[in-house]
Parts: sequence; structure tokens; C-alpha cells
Amino acid sequence: RLEEFLKKEVNLKLSTLPDFEERVIDFSEVEQLMNSINTIPAPCAPVINPQAPNAATGTSLRVCWGLFSDDTVECYQLSYKPVSNERHSDEQAEYTLKVKETYCTINNLLPNTQYEFSVSALNASGISPPSERAVYVTAPSPPTIKTKKIRSCENAALVCWESRDINPVDSYVVEL
Repeated sequence: RLEEFLKKEVNLKLSTLPDFEERVIDFSEVEQLMNSINTIPAPCAPVINPQAPNAATGTSLRVCWGLFSDDTVECYQLSYKPVSNERHSDEQAEYTLKVKETYCTINNLLPNTQYEFSVSALNASGISPPSERAVYVTAPSPPTIKTKKIRSCENAALVCWESRDINPVDSYVVEL
């Protein structure tokens, strides 16, 4: 039946002409409403703190930063990469983490190595500019004591060790 109906030609004629009024639509109320909606601006750049004492181990770093404005922030984006003295340091892999707090502990790092950090703040409106870059350093790995070379007498002891670090170490603390 439907097929037969669709094959028929239908001609509709209106008995009266439509009477349309010309209307001017006033959007001023809509514009006022749109302007009254509070939009959240993208946050300002966070400020990354310098490395704090005891914030490093041989394989981890604790990085802290602050946001010195009343911006609304949903999370932070922390980026870091090892610092390289080579000419192709821009080609170093950069790692990025999303963080809810204003601090983060990064693990699985190399001992006695410098890392460059920056952080950005994110909210529904967008991402902030990155912070200034800060360089943090992991602690050196512990030296290996050469047990076969230890010598001692009544008033003295000779202890030898070797460092496994590529970068030079400033000093050692020997505890008795």
C-alpha cells in the first residue's frame, strides 16, 4: 500500500494566502544574558620552586611549585627531561605528567644527574604558559667500598672506595 501511495502525485493548493507578519527579533536580552555568564579565564603560569634540601635520592626527585593567583586550576602538567651538555640536547626525550597537587615525586631517575623541570596549570578554559625552567639534581649513588684494601691499626684506618657516578662528586661523608 505504501508503495502505491508513494507513486501517486499529490498536488496541494492553499485556499487562502498565508498572512506572515514582518517581525524584528530583539537579541538584546540574549546578549545581556550571554555577557552575564562568568567565564573562567585560563590560569596564569605557576612558579616552580628551587630544589629543596633532602628532596632527592639517587633515583628520585620531589618537585614543588605554587600558583600565586586566584585562578581556578583542575590539574597541572609537569614536564621534565635530563639536562645534556651535548649540542643535540633539544632532541632529549621530554616526559610529561598530569598532577592534581602542587608537588610531585618523580622516580626511576639516574643518580647524580641534572633534570630540567617546568609546569603549566590547566582548567576548562585552557592551559597556562609554562613556568620558568628549574634544574634539579638527583643524589649520587653510594660509592663501593673496596673491602680488600681496608687497613687498620690501633689509632687509624684506611678505607678506599670508588664512585660509580659519571659526574664528579663534590665530597663524601665517612661515618664510623
